[in-house]
Amino acid sequence: MSIPIAVATPLAERAFISALDLFKVGIGPSSSHTVGPLRAARAFVDGLDRDGLLERVASVECILFGSLGSTGVGHGTPGAVLAGLAGYAVETVTRDDVERVTAEAESGMLRLAGRHPITLRTAPSSPLGQVRATGTVIPAPAGAGDTVDSWLIFAPREVKPRHPNALTLSARDAAGALLAESTYYSVGGGFVEREGDDDGPGAGSTPVPYPFDTAVELLRLCRANALSIAELARANEAAVRGEAATSDAFAAIAQAMDDCIDAGLSATGTLPGGLNVPRRAAGMAERLRGLDAAGERDCSLEWLQAYAIAVNEENAAGGRVVTAPTNGAAGIIPAVLRHALDVIPVPDRARAREEFLLVAAAIGSLIKANASISGAEAGCQGEVGSAASMAAAGFAHLLGASNEQIENAAEIAMEHSLGLTCDPVAGLVQLPCIERNAIGAGKAVAAARLAMHGDGTHLISFDTVVETMRQTGDDMSRKYKETSEGGLAVNVVEC
Repeated sequence: MSIPIAVATPLAERAFISALDLFKVGIGPSSSHTVGPLRAARAFVDGLDRDGLLERVASVECILFGSLGSTGVGHGTPGAVLAGLAGYAVETVTRDDVERVTAEAESGMLRLAGRHPITLRTAPSSPLGQVRATGTVIPAPAGAGDTVDSWLIFAPREVKPRHPNALTLSARDAAGALLAESTYYSVGGGFVEREGDDDGPGAGSTPVPYPFDTAVELLRLCRANALSIAELARANEAAVRGEAATSDAFAAIAQAMDDCIDAGLSATGTLPGGLNVPRRAAGMAERLRGLDAAGERDCSLEWLQAYAIAVNEENAAGGRVVTAPTNGAAGIIPAVLRHALDVIPVPDRARAREEFLLVAAAIGSLIKANASISGAEAGCQGEVGSAASMAAAGFAHLLGASNEQIENAAEIAMEHSLGLTCDPVAGLVQLPCIERNAIGAGKAVAAARLAMHGDGTHLISFDTVVETMRQTGDDMSRKYKETSEGGLAVNVVEC
């Protein structure tokens, strides 16, 4: 049997985390640095409109704190904030939209909510602001100016206690009087919290028939009600939005994942950002098709890697991806899901895709509730580790695993991701992020197949390894948590 461990925070009233909270369609390259800030900026401008203040706004300012200030430029944060202020939504915004709004901003103009024009204050030496660093000065974003006359300020050394990814948005009238100001936290996976909106754990949560806060509780509920994890998770989702809407939503998420893989497998060229990283997925796919046709060997695991790389190249290029549970780890779950359907005979592919995602989300909800899915908070163990754990659980389910074997698969994948740092070279979600997804996908498949050789009993429980991941993230140096101040980010020479 497994040995459980008590988690650090009381969980009895935690809000239900839906699979559709974890799996959200957005744009790359980062759920915390792109999707979250866009959501925050859109919420801010919607609030101005709702309060009748929009037409009075003459200027706006955005301060990016902590990790957003450190790697925001490489992660596309300035363009995301501009798109949100312009009224775009993450579900529908495109790369072209962001590029168009950014080009207008560089000329000093922005239409708030898409209709109210304001003039942006820009620093003479930088169209996207200047750096305000406290403590030890770190390298500023390329081209950063040294004046305060800018709408965008980077404050990498100012870390808010609540979360390393914080931004403050403010709006002023023509006389300079403050009309509104809000601080938001982009807590990973596109989730956004606003300072002052703390109504307590579980506030506003939709009641579900089978609430659970730990894997021990999840397995107990399954046993008591003779349910698989997939069946229990689906009952909870259907309680929120109904049976038909639940099926439609999962079909849409699965299709978006497939579309992203296909787009990445056909795209060529180099990735943006200055590192000139070549896109490899299309070339891999062409070679693998030839090997498949020759029938010389099994290429299924190489296709798995190609699928993951395809998604993360799309993400790095700012394409449409599904946070799974984050953008930086977006390739793992789609790749493992498609690989599963390649190698496991299933009578109903639509049902298999839905159940895979349901099981993965059940595991992901426990990780988010009890630890973190944020690279800025926990390092890459919180992103790639979480995605590998979720994918291992889904893959094990399609292999016919028991609930206990599924929990074991999730535990194995996370256990062997502990301590994984987040050290993106040049602040871009490219090196080592893209290949790391391919390796994470392989780890998920290996964990699931290993779990199938046991009966579900094991010494280290999933709850134990998640709590260990949380503690490891707390102990990890800040320079290894999405700041590009340590690891590969400082040891790889940018050419």
